[in-house]
Amino acid sequence: MTASPVLLEPTIVGPGFGPASVAGDTLVIREWSDSGPSYLHIHHSDDEAWHVLEGRLRFRFRHGEVDAAAGTTVFVPAGLAHAYRVTEPSRYLIFLTPRLDRLIARLRSLEDRSQLRSTLAEFDTELVE
Repeated sequence: MTASPVLLEPTIVGPGFGPASVAGDTLVIREWSDSGPSYLHIHHSDDEAWHVLEGRLRFRFRHGEVDAAAGTTVFVPAGLAHAYRVTEPSRYLIFLTPRLDRLIARLRSLEDRSQLRSTLAEFDTELVE
């Protein structure tokens, strides 16, 4: 007996459908407007990318800062310390792995900040400062 083939369908999000939020087995895309963590951190096993739709984000790295205006894409490979924040009202897409998506969800629900380092470590992420 052979298994039936799985029917795969694309997810298409266009104007007027609200913020984009798509999650697959290996890639997650979220549309956000809030700042990321202010602390430098390293994802040891996961790449991450942002595409600014409106406004401006400021990325901080060990070697300095970079402003990313609308239309800019920033790719941060695994192993590169980074942090980012919104510097004016913004809308952006963040492209991340399911592991990082789960990490962010956990961090948003974290009530005890003393658990920050151990929570990051569970997701192969390290606090740099």
